[in-house]
Amino acid sequence: MIWNTIQNIFRIAELRYRIYFTLAMLFVFSLGGHIPTPGIDATAVTAFFEAQQGSILRFFDMFTGGALGRMTIFALGVMPYISASIIMNLLTVVFPYLERLQKEGEAGRKKITNYTRYGTIVLSLIQSFGMSMGLESMAAPDGSPVIISTMNVWGFRFLFMITLTAGTVFLMWIGEQINERGIGNGISLIIFAGIVQGIPGAMINSIRLVQEDVTPPIYLVIVVVFVVAIILAVVFMETAYRKIPVQYAKRMQGNKMYGGQASHLPLKINSAGVIPPIFASSILMFPATIAGFITIPWVQAVSAQLVPGRLLYNLLFAPLIFFFTLFYTSMTFNPVKIAEEMKRHGGYIPGIRPGKKTAEYVNGVLTRLTIGGAIYLIAVCILPSILLLQLNMPFFLGGTAVLIVVGVGLDLVNQIEAFLLNQNYDGFMRKTKRRQPRAASLRL
Repeated sequence: MIWNTIQNIFRIAELRYRIYFTLAMLFVFSLGGHIPTPGIDATAVTAFFEAQQGSILRFFDMFTGGALGRMTIFALGVMPYISASIIMNLLTVVFPYLERLQKEGEAGRKKITNYTRYGTIVLSLIQSFGMSMGLESMAAPDGSPVIISTMNVWGFRFLFMITLTAGTVFLMWIGEQINERGIGNGISLIIFAGIVQGIPGAMINSIRLVQEDVTPPIYLVIVVVFVVAIILAVVFMETAYRKIPVQYAKRMQGNKMYGGQASHLPLKINSAGVIPPIFASSILMFPATIAGFITIPWVQAVSAQLVPGRLLYNLLFAPLIFFFTLFYTSMTFNPVKIAEEMKRHGGYIPGIRPGKKTAEYVNGVLTRLTIGGAIYLIAVCILPSILLLQLNMPFFLGGTAVLIVVGVGLDLVNQIEAFLLNQNYDGFMRKTKRRQPRAASLRL
């Protein structure tokens, strides 16, 4: 059955083109992750990052596919874009002008998208400037300087800022192209590709630690079993729904009776998907990345605590996930609108009065589900990180990474299935239209 599905995917020309285009864009992302930034000694930077095992820089290097550790043109990744999107969503709630733009339809959304792009550029410039200042005092373990540029200080800073900002803008463009011409969410797929690239290296490092007797073999077994359990839990929770029964009243239209059928309103336990962990990681990444390059002792002490599994990181990460889960769900799901649509089409929830009472009931159920989904996201993202930190294992396979990989993978599969279903429906409709003239001629 799986083989037949794969054959059907590549049998449809448009879907085949979209998949090839997506893979080509992800290849460009992978290729750009190996283009060094001018004025940087790649060998010294790599040695410095290898010495930072277990730091926040190594954690965020995961989201860039190793580009940050190599200090390439894609070192910032798409996190500035995500941070700008978060800021715009928050400002939309605060400022009535932005709220009106959001309700204006396609034209308003285009303006908000442009504002997000401008915000991405500003955040990229700020973050790259902080990184350039940190690189000036950075050196490899053998004392080799990271910066080999012969330019003056401000010349190097300007070149570094422009290079990394251009890299982030290019990744933003790639994500938008995937959304338009490819399949899946472009930004999520870029993060997905970055994490997947780091998984083989993490597995090799884990096996090497076992072979060198640095880590007991039982630790590796525990990690593998735990990761498999997380994957199963994520698949179950991401596909779980609460079905609210909906009954449609019978109505007469002409001489025919319509309605009367029973249906349901599906509410996902985790309506926000992988967005909250990505948003939370982006918020923490912005100051933590800059702090990682600053050699001031107290800043380094704070940066050392901003590591997945440590107390300070968990105290910041958990509330951010909880907030973004509630915020994103409230932005994407409107119980009042759902209740109005049900009332307009003659639908009602048994035992609940249509209109305001229905909206309150749906909102109550959604709130309980969202709180449960937020707790699930916090547990999946934090508990594995604590375990991996205690076992001294690479955290590329931590809960956040697994959640993003599985969540984005499921979303991609769902989009492909929806595309196949739509194509089959269109094919059926075309066949029906071809038969109609023939049937009419027979009647004549």
